[in-house]
Amino acid sequence: MSLLLQITLFLGASLILVPLAKRFGIATVLGYLFTGILLGPSVLNMANDPEAIQELAEFGVILLMFIIGLELRPQRLWEMRKSIFLMGSLQVGITGIILAVVAFFALQQSLAASFIIGTALALSSTAFVLQLLSEKQQLNTTFGQQSFSILLFQDIAAIPLLAIIPLLAGSESTHHGVAYFAAIIATFSGLFLFSRYMMRPFFRFVAKSGAHELITAVGLFIVLGVVVLMDVLGISTTLGAFLTGVLLADSEFRHELEASIAPFKGLLLGLFFMTVGMTTPLSLLVEMPWFILGGAVLLMLVKSVTLTAVARYLKYSWRNSLLLATCLAQGGEFAFVVFKVATSEKVLSQAIVEPLTLMVTLSMVLTPMLYWLINRWVIPLIDQEKSPIYDEIPNIHHAMIIAGFGRFGQIIARIAHLQHQSFTAIDSNLEKVDFVRNYGGTLYYGDATQPDILRAAGIEHAKVFVLAIDDIEDSMNVARHIRLNYPDLKILVRARDRHHVHLLRDLGVEHIWRETYLSSLDMAYRALRELGVSEADAFKSLELFRDYDEKLLAQQQRVYTDEQKMYETHRNALAELEHLFESDAHIREQTSSAHLRHPLHQRTDVSPDEIN
Repeated sequence: MSLLLQITLFLGASLILVPLAKRFGIATVLGYLFTGILLGPSVLNMANDPEAIQELAEFGVILLMFIIGLELRPQRLWEMRKSIFLMGSLQVGITGIILAVVAFFALQQSLAASFIIGTALALSSTAFVLQLLSEKQQLNTTFGQQSFSILLFQDIAAIPLLAIIPLLAGSESTHHGVAYFAAIIATFSGLFLFSRYMMRPFFRFVAKSGAHELITAVGLFIVLGVVVLMDVLGISTTLGAFLTGVLLADSEFRHELEASIAPFKGLLLGLFFMTVGMTTPLSLLVEMPWFILGGAVLLMLVKSVTLTAVARYLKYSWRNSLLLATCLAQGGEFAFVVFKVATSEKVLSQAIVEPLTLMVTLSMVLTPMLYWLINRWVIPLIDQEKSPIYDEIPNIHHAMIIAGFGRFGQIIARIAHLQHQSFTAIDSNLEKVDFVRNYGGTLYYGDATQPDILRAAGIEHAKVFVLAIDDIEDSMNVARHIRLNYPDLKILVRARDRHHVHLLRDLGVEHIWRETYLSSLDMAYRALRELGVSEADAFKSLELFRDYDEKLLAQQQRVYTDEQKMYETHRNALAELEHLFESDAHIREQTSSAHLRHPLHQRTDVSPDEIN
């Protein structure tokens, strides 16, 4: 089957299966894996030539590492050195030894083969974990950064591991001698000098030409050039791509590069996971189910326990330790590469490599399920054990209650304090309590979604209820409870986005403030003034935008559950607004700031602050 036809089949099937997987709460990565398994030789046999697209698919992982490198400035990378080298070395070393011992005794392998099996299985899947964390928007969390650090060390560790395999096989190899490692050092030094003195001037030269599409071409050229060089030297291509990204992290073209390459990364990464699924030998699962399943579970258990122990030894919380261990519990794509090299060097036999490969793939499939179980059942138990009892709120009734004492709620409290207005504040983050009590108000540790907490705070006697909770679901639960049980209470609500506004308006909430809306209007005004636009014209522009934005919100309120109609109303409103801006020259000449008929304080979603 031709390369083009296979790619077409994969893309067509993924357009159906991946959205279905997402609808049922299954990670996108698993959707791609199942697509590959379904179309592969093991099931439908519609695509049976994985080698034809494997090289192309691997560029998805390469571009992923390049984009990650763009996000990491060298200074930040240096700050992460402890996590990278200490945690990474402990994880790979301890896990590798345990798995090597298991392979030696349970699988009856030689010392050399056991070492390779143990070390290869100790490596996790960079592409799989980063994709999973990105989908969960947890890549920038503490355990997300720790996961990335360990994965980065694993990529580095793969270099000497691949170099050692010929030596373990006893074969003569000049490719992996002293000259080889000297070439590696020279290559990385050359890359550093190239990025410092040639790469950025070259980017500027291309940018000055005015052909902006060439920026993407330059970025791809540099990445592919580095990958080719790494491939020639036998170095991890993903590591090379990552280092290239790091070297360009300080460049002024970083964001443009990231935006232009991201679509290629997404598609090729999906293709990569499909090829992994395609090459999965499911027949072995039928022939030796308990061996394969038991091996996959044992692999995940060993890695999870080891990672948890390492994280706890380094004083990380139980929560972060367990989530870290869950994310990195699977085997990785580097294991496939290591097994392939080891087989070619006659260190491992094909008979042992095939079930090991299936175990690695199965561990990838099981990881999202394990992550869901840990996140859904175990983490809440830990948080519950650690959480102290909520404060008992005395019988003191203030006119204002503030639920949620983050950035939004704190500003309201500070301004109220300046006017000698008392308030009762409720927040579920215990770390804020001691600090915030200095504002003069009464802050209590509690969960505003619980009716008992609200009654204790004196909600029956309050005049104003400020709902500034960050979590949309919790915010809706509180708003729903207040509207149902205290309909006469004046409720002022912070909304995360337009969709949150629609949900609140469905409850009958009138006073809603979108958290980024007001500050963006203020900045837009300042930007216009700095560009030389008169005060009257700047105010007029803001008024036009507000009017149409409010009109659009009202239109979308009736159809916000229909994505197609939402898109149509948004598109039509934008077109009308654009037309209005273009034809407003006559109005601007006749209008001044004194003629504005809708002062800011009359609007429920517009800042009452003076714009200056």
